[in-house]
Amino acid sequence: MTAAFTADDHIARMHRAARQAADAGLAGLVVTPGPDLRYLTGYLPVAITERLTMLVIPAEGDPSLVVPRLERPDAERAEAASALAMLDWRDGDDPYATAAPLLGPGRYAMSDSAWAMHLLGLQARLPGTTYVSMTEALPMLRAVKDADELERLAAAGAAADATYREILGVRFAGRTEREVAADLAAGLTAHGHSQVDFTVVGSGPNGANPHHEQGDRVIEDGDMVVLDFGGLKHGYGSDTTRTVHVGEPTDEERAVHDLVVRAQQAGFEAVRPGVPCQEIDRVARAVITDAGYGEYFIHRVGHGIGLTTHEPPYMVEGETTPLEPGMCFSIEPGVYLPGRFGVRIEDIVTVTADGGKRFNETPHEMAIVQ
Repeated sequence: MTAAFTADDHIARMHRAARQAADAGLAGLVVTPGPDLRYLTGYLPVAITERLTMLVIPAEGDPSLVVPRLERPDAERAEAASALAMLDWRDGDDPYATAAPLLGPGRYAMSDSAWAMHLLGLQARLPGTTYVSMTEALPMLRAVKDADELERLAAAGAAADATYREILGVRFAGRTEREVAADLAAGLTAHGHSQVDFTVVGSGPNGANPHHEQGDRVIEDGDMVVLDFGGLKHGYGSDTTRTVHVGEPTDEERAVHDLVVRAQQAGFEAVRPGVPCQEIDRVARAVITDAGYGEYFIHRVGHGIGLTTHEPPYMVEGETTPLEPGMCFSIEPGVYLPGRFGVRIEDIVTVTADGGKRFNETPHEMAIVQ
C-alpha cells in the first residue's frame, strides 16, 4: 500500500523551494492551482476557477496561502495547512488587495498554470514586482524525486506494462483505432489508474504522425501500429510506447523497428549522473541519423514525468542541465515515414547513483498481433 505524503513532506518541499528561489536571485514563488500547488502543499481545489487561490513562498520568511473564503474549509484540510498562514477573501472583495502584503518588490517565479488575469491583477496592484515562469526560473523544482515518489512512478509503470501485455491478446485487424484505444484505457483503469491522459493508436500511415491519437480508421492486416498510452496512478504518471505489427512485417518495417530499438537502448545506456540532458537526445539521435533516417526523427527524445506526464527536465538539444539521481524522464526515439508508417519505443527511466533504471520492462522486440 502506498503511504500518503505527510505534512512534514510538504513543509520540507516548501523550505527547499524557498532555498532554490534564493539561490536563483528571486524574491520568492507565486504558486497557483495545479501540480506545483499540489506538490508543495497537498492541496488542489475541487474546482479551478477564476477565483484567486495563491500560495506565496518568499525566499526569506514564512509561506502563506490566499484562498476564497468559501473554499477555506477545504484548504484547511490540506496536509501542509498547519504550516501556512491563511488569508481569505470574500466574493466582492479585491483579492489582489488581500495578496499584496505578501509580496515585496522583486522578481517572482510563477506557476506555468497561472491564469493571465491573475498575473495582470498582481502587476496592476504591485508595479514593483515582476514575474517569470516556474519552468524558466526553477525548472528542477519537482524534477528530483524522493523514494516515495519513485515508488509511485514504478507502480504506474508496472500498471502500464500490465496493460500492454493484455492488449497483445486483443484483436486488431478489422477494428478501429478508437476501439483499441478504449481497450487501453480500460486496462489502465483496471490496473489502478485514477486518470487516463492519452491512448494513442496510430495504425499504418497514421503512425507517421507523432501527435495522432486515435480515429475511426479500421486497422488492417499488414499495418504497423504505434501504441502510446499513460495517465496517473497514486497521483504519478505512466507513459510508455510500443510499436506492434498486424501479421508479418516486411523486411524494411522490421529494420526500422530494430533501428529505433537500438536508438532507445543507446539513449538508456548514456544515462548517468552529471551527463547533460541534451546528451541523451544526441546519443539516441545519432543512431538514427547514422542509419540515414535522421530527417524522420522529428521530436525531442524525452520529457520529465511526475505529477504530470510532461514536465522538466527535457531531453533535447540545448538543455545542458546535468542529470541527478532521482530525475525521471522518458526516452522515446522514433522514425516517421510520411504516408507509410511510424515506429516509436518509449520507456520511463530514473537516474540512479551509477546509471539508469527503467520503470517499463515489457520487451522492445516487435510483437505480432492479429
